[in-house]
Amino acid sequence: MTTVYDVLAEKLIEQTADELKTYEDIVPPTWAPFVKTGVAKELPPDRPDWWYVRAASMLRKVYLKGPLGTRRIKNEYSQKKNRGAKAEHPRPGSGSITRKILQQLENAKLVKNIPGKGRQITSFGMSFLDKQAYIVEQNR
Repeated sequence: MTTVYDVLAEKLIEQTADELKTYEDIVPPTWAPFVKTGVAKELPPDRPDWWYVRAASMLRKVYLKGPLGTRRIKNEYSQKKNRGAKAEHPRPGSGSITRKILQQLENAKLVKNIPGKGRQITSFGMSFLDKQAYIVEQNR
């Protein structure tokens, strides 16, 4: 059986994002088109469906590295802040986006919260991602 480890991350995330669009629990908030994804960014994302892509990416990260807390996931999406003539420093990604997506993935029963440790993938979430990996492998 094909798993998440066997396919390219980019193709798996795109396939999973397309499938997550059908879930009614995962919906971008009204402020999503206008928000930056981190302190180091200057503009909001170009893609109109970036919320689903980020949710798919976070689901994959929880599958591979879980259990993960909000702070650790924020640091996974960190970037260097351009400070002009001064040296660049890394800044974490948006905490609000991270929390909201994790809550939506929890409502969709794809991840579960383990108190004190963070979010961990559920068996349903694991089979969901493995099915998406199988679809990606078949379309290759």
